[in-house]
Amino acid sequence: MSRPLWTQWFDDQPEGEDADRLRDECGVFGVFGCSDHASPYVALGLHALQHRGQEGCGIISFDGEAFWHERHQGMVGDNFGGDDLTRRMPGPHALGHTRYATQGGRQLRNVQPLYADISGGGFAIAHNGNLTNARALREALVEDGAIFQSTSDTECVVQLVAQSRRLGVVDRFVAALHQIEGAYALVCLTNDLMIAARDPLGIRPLVVGELDGAVVFASETCALNMIGASFVRKVENGEVIVARLGVDGRPVTESYFPWGRRPSRPCVFEFIYFSRPDSVVDGRSVYEVRKRMGQRLAQETGVEADVVVAVPDSGVPAALGYSLESRLPYEMGIFRATSVGRTFIQPKQEIRDLKVRLKHSINRAVVDGKRVVLVDDSIVRGTTSRQLVQMVKAAGAREVHFRSASPPIRHPDFYGIDMPTERELMAANLTEGEMRKSLEVDTLGFLSVEGLYWALGEERRNAAIPQFSDHCFTADYPTRLVDRDAKRAAKEFQASLLGETAHG
Repeated sequence: MSRPLWTQWFDDQPEGEDADRLRDECGVFGVFGCSDHASPYVALGLHALQHRGQEGCGIISFDGEAFWHERHQGMVGDNFGGDDLTRRMPGPHALGHTRYATQGGRQLRNVQPLYADISGGGFAIAHNGNLTNARALREALVEDGAIFQSTSDTECVVQLVAQSRRLGVVDRFVAALHQIEGAYALVCLTNDLMIAARDPLGIRPLVVGELDGAVVFASETCALNMIGASFVRKVENGEVIVARLGVDGRPVTESYFPWGRRPSRPCVFEFIYFSRPDSVVDGRSVYEVRKRMGQRLAQETGVEADVVVAVPDSGVPAALGYSLESRLPYEMGIFRATSVGRTFIQPKQEIRDLKVRLKHSINRAVVDGKRVVLVDDSIVRGTTSRQLVQMVKAAGAREVHFRSASPPIRHPDFYGIDMPTERELMAANLTEGEMRKSLEVDTLGFLSVEGLYWALGEERRNAAIPQFSDHCFTADYPTRLVDRDAKRAAKEFQASLLGETAHG
């Protein structure tokens, strides 16, 4: 007789904590028209966005005559922390990127910003997101004679801009946007412009800031705070913003909506996991949203217990909210080590299992003899969750009640999150009862989709036009990002504005 599925589940799963998390996306940061050299500000901004990607980083600057470009594997501070950065990368304009690979491998050639010399000057681009039609675009471009230098989907945009026959770089860039599908927040740097664009549904975040007159674009507001820039506003969904130097030499911006105005649908995982808690995304405090998730989680899945413990770090705000609502004390029952990297040698299964213990330690004084509510942001494969439960029990916990501050993840993502296949997602393959047995917990609870929308400040989820991209929970995927009405608006826009004017 074969074993129940819930007893077999962990046998076939990738090992180690890194395989059991939603992998961070990418971060973009640009400064245009700085009164000083821009590259140190970009380096600081990327440092604030390091949580969005740790595999590679790059900066490109322009001093009015030449572009200065560096790309590296590894962390921002290890590559752009020297006192000689302004000598290496001079100029008042600079663009940076911190990367986690979604499409394309981890080779240095895929690290952004990407750069090319095209008709009219230099063109650099940094991208957060994922182009769902990149493969088809790439095949068509190669057939037409394009030569690719990377395997990144972002290079498709470079090639489309380079091949466009329109007059100005903004016209060519918007023409390229008409041909791509997926989720994107793009920032580009040319000889005299910085261009920012957000996909028609606003799935990936992007904001505008100001620093002593300079224009700043960033994936998150926490990066603006890092350099002392003021928050101006978010880049709207489907908006293209062009920054250029005015007649007085100070930056000015122009805003276009090539697809017309339409409802936004930002990624819900920015609030659950990706964004830093001190960021404001689409007008919502990430910290407050996560705290509200925990409050609603306690309302929906409350249980008799003695203490609330968070899985650090992203589970902390939700655990605080759970504690507040349940009136159970919140305690630091798990500590996370920040000095353990991903390169730890793992020759045996016993040592691979040990990696979770290297990154987490249990505060026995908090959990010994207690009924523990263990709160995490989500459950993906469940392997790390199970090991943490075992560690809490080994430290003397009498009961462990696991709570997820998001609904069950049953469907993969195609818009910039490196998410496991459906076969690897625990909730897609096991019932909640089977998950509880596999995790070896006394009870298991998830935030409902309705509760998630409540935490986001919505009265209810609009089933016809969802307010967020929540397909990982609901299977309600944004099928095409530009519908018929938006295409008509785009055609009218280009005919009336971009097609008649040479920009840049």
